Amino acid sequence: MISDLRIKNYGIKKRDNCSLSAWLFCALFVVFCSFSSFAQVSSSIDSTQIRIGEEIKYSIVVEADTTDLVVFPEGQSFLPLEVIESYKVDTTFENAKFRLLKKYGVTQFDSGKYTIPSQRIIINDKAFLTDSIKVEVADVVVDTTKQKMFTIKPAIDVKNPPFDFLKALYWILPILLIIAGIIYFLFRRKKRKEEREKELPPYEEALVALQELDNSHLLEEHRSKEYYSTLTEIIKRYLDREVDDKALESTSNELIERLELHRDSGNFDFDSETISKLDKIFKRADLIKFAKMKEQEGQASVDRSTIEEILNETKEIIPELTEEELLENEQYLEQLRKKRTKKRWLIGAASVFTLGIISIGIYGTLKGVDAVKDIFLSNVTKELSEGRWIKSEYGNPAIIIETPEVLVRQEVDPKLIESVQASDFSIFSYGDRNIFNILVSTVKVQGDQEINLDAAIEGALSNIEKQGATNLVVKTEEFKTEKGITGKKAHGEFNLITPSGETLPIPHKYELLLFAQQGGLQQILVLYKGNEKYGDDVKKRIMDSVELVITEK
Repeated sequence: MISDLRIKNYGIKKRDNCSLSAWLFCALFVVFCSFSSFAQVSSSIDSTQIRIGEEIKYSIVVEADTTDLVVFPEGQSFLPLEVIESYKVDTTFENAKFRLLKKYGVTQFDSGKYTIPSQRIIINDKAFLTDSIKVEVADVVVDTTKQKMFTIKPAIDVKNPPFDFLKALYWILPILLIIAGIIYFLFRRKKRKEEREKELPPYEEALVALQELDNSHLLEEHRSKEYYSTLTEIIKRYLDREVDDKALESTSNELIERLELHRDSGNFDFDSETISKLDKIFKRADLIKFAKMKEQEGQASVDRSTIEEILNETKEIIPELTEEELLENEQYLEQLRKKRTKKRWLIGAASVFTLGIISIGIYGTLKGVDAVKDIFLSNVTKELSEGRWIKSEYGNPAIIIETPEVLVRQEVDPKLIESVQASDFSIFSYGDRNIFNILVSTVKVQGDQEINLDAAIEGALSNIEKQGATNLVVKTEEFKTEKGITGKKAHGEFNLITPSGETLPIPHKYELLLFAQQGGLQQILVLYKGNEKYGDDVKKRIMDSVELVITEK
């Protein structure tokens, strides 16, 4: 049967930094010393037989001195029965002592035979246990002649929920856009490369463009604006590649001024008449393009011939590059190639990184955030769960158990062995930075000592509290191995106080198994952080594997 007891933090003193093995040493010592505790507590109930839903009055009587601090159980500590009301404490004074009476109203809504578990009362930091009490809950008689009965409906198979296309679209659409952007970038870069490879030298390019302009029939169609726009662009492009790299982005007046500066500085030996003719063509083109002026008949052909003459004259005055200039130009082009290559690598890396982030986001949406954490962050309990497990035998009387790692034997203080009058005392443990810990211990006592498992559990839990555990939640129940050996199990969680006095925000979980054989006590304890995703799975696999070697009487 299960009981749930929430123990108040009733003034735990600052503890020493004690290892997990020391916890067990102290716990076992408290176990054997607790057999002879003096009881000041008694309990009773008003009825051992009720019908479903009726109330049982459970009373606890404590005799204490006027200076004693008494803490009664709180919460649902009577499971499998349910507390429906907790009455106020009734206090009377008799023979220089207080007599405290605490009543609880408990019930059960399923028929059957139940056991009200022992209740834990704290008096001045010392725990006292009440006796367990058996009760019987009877069914309420139903008149089937008046109450219509119905057959049990068959189970209905529930289909998996439909795939959320809209949710998936939120992730797929950005991926498609990024892929499309990468394809467009690569295609555009390839196209530009092909255009550069096909690019003619400046002079030949200008002559080809003039030939294409002659074949365009723009003048025959009276499209003078387009004709002069193309004509001026041809000469500007040529000058941009050969004379001034800002020619294409300059206005007509700015380009003429820059050509005059080149002439005056001696960079190019431009003829003044050539600059003047080019200036007249630019001004005429501007009037035709922006003022919609009509050119004189035959003027366009004359301007076209003048542009070709300017091309020829400019080609003659452009000096040939020296070997040093060619070398500098080659080095400059090499630097440009390196920059372009570096830029492509950066863009590629950024694209891959973005795709990775989106893929992780999609995986996290479908599988959960914890699955993503398990991939990129080390998870001790996950490694334990998925690793190779070892089945081995420990101690005397022996415990057979399967664990993710081999348990290591710990040294036992001879004084402790002597204090508990043990003929054999063994402890084995495994721990990983207080994330997950396993302890197995066996004690073979001398003589015919009787071992009380309830007292053993109380001793172990009291010692855990002394080591800094607070807000301890305890659930106890019977435990049976696969071969039918019965024992006691205690499990729950607690908050841990660090040596500096800070309470850790994440609670720890624990499970404790105790078995008593003729002259022997066997114990298995598992402790782990409560936020470990695979902690419960590892603990369950360990506890399910427990088997004991039966000792002969």
